[in-house]
Amino acid sequence: MTDRHTTGVSPDERPLTAAFRADGRPANIADYEAAGGYEALRTALRELAPAEVTKLVSDSGLRGRGGAGFSTGGKWSHVPVGDMAPAIKYVVCNGDEMEPGSFKDRHLIEGNPHLLIEGMALACYAIQARTGYIFLRAQYDKPYALLTQAIAEAKAKGYLGEHILGSGFSLEIYLHVSIGRYMCGEASAMLNALQSDRPNPRWRPPHMASAGLWSRPTVVNNVESLCCVPPIVRLGPERWKSLGLTDEGGTRMYGVSGRVNRTGAWELPVGTPMREVIEQHAGGMRDGFALRAVLPGGASTPFVPAEAIDVIMDFDHMKEAGYSLGTGTALLVDDSVCPIGLVRNLVRFFAQESCGWCTPCWGGLPWAADVLNDIEEGRGRLSDLDLLEEQCWFMGEDMCFCDLAPSATKPLGAALKLFRDDFERHIREERCSYGPVGQPAGQRSLRGPGPDGGH
Repeated sequence: MTDRHTTGVSPDERPLTAAFRADGRPANIADYEAAGGYEALRTALRELAPAEVTKLVSDSGLRGRGGAGFSTGGKWSHVPVGDMAPAIKYVVCNGDEMEPGSFKDRHLIEGNPHLLIEGMALACYAIQARTGYIFLRAQYDKPYALLTQAIAEAKAKGYLGEHILGSGFSLEIYLHVSIGRYMCGEASAMLNALQSDRPNPRWRPPHMASAGLWSRPTVVNNVESLCCVPPIVRLGPERWKSLGLTDEGGTRMYGVSGRVNRTGAWELPVGTPMREVIEQHAGGMRDGFALRAVLPGGASTPFVPAEAIDVIMDFDHMKEAGYSLGTGTALLVDDSVCPIGLVRNLVRFFAQESCGWCTPCWGGLPWAADVLNDIEEGRGRLSDLDLLEEQCWFMGEDMCFCDLAPSATKPLGAALKLFRDDFERHIREERCSYGPVGQPAGQRSLRGPGPDGGH
């Protein structure tokens, strides 16, 4: 599925995957220590005050790798520390990873679970939390087993538990297996689920830094964000920033799924062009398939047309070009795929995963899915396209309680512009003109819909 190493690159240039084994087996604690593992934790506990760890992360410019791109150090700096701060605080890692097309966090855990454990420990030390939780997707059986083993190994070596490495700082990390709801990608909804409450988003303020899990100060980061912390502390923020190709700095996981020659995830410098990721690391499109568009960061990002894939993949350059980096894991749309059917499936997913907390989301997403289904199956009207565009506005950021519905409208709104001819042809011909999905272009024939709408 993935390349384990990049040849000719030193471990310090690819610190997230430095301890990955060439045989594909998960790294154990000895493998990780041989690659510099837990050196950052030793340094922090012996030489750095908690606020200094936070400053290192802030100075590195690390932005969250869960999609939104908030400053990681900025999150930590809002948590009260010191003698007058609350005694009970938490760090929660969101490992639910329910975004369709995203698998980088699972890849990191399965390659080296100890990197996440050390990142959690450093985050807990920085805000002086004695308890950490890893909120893990229920279907991730292998990551659960690996993290369970890694926590036990870390405790046996003195990296977790009471008075870690003789420092006086104590920490316990617990695994929480979620039932797997996309809504738990929203941090406050995830905290509610962790408390055994319904996973609805919370009003803000108060913010999680002051009242998060069980109303205690809490930091929430995703897997990859926390995995970046040990190399930042070990290498220093300036060295970390130098690993990137743009001002954002560092490395990150880029993934590709679709009809390419090598699907997978690769650790690359931040700012790697999308074309390089697709054509060099993923090996380009398979014979007989042509690229039409890319969802660059999971299913909740707008389409990037094939002619625009020279865009630089960092948060700022993607935003300037009118796109979103999201999780950095790209879904490729080729010419065998009906874009209307694709978007319909995505909107159906988001409608199913809505918590039902606000009207535009719980009412608007199922309605949009029904309209798309009518278009796909030959019952659409040209006026439906204007209604869908209006619905995208109605489910926008200023209309909804959280980002689920606004994120769901990004691929839909972009599809209505990029694939307008496909929408209109479906409506005029009252059928889907695409053959079976996955059949190369030269072997397809135009035909009307069968019982499943032509797919």
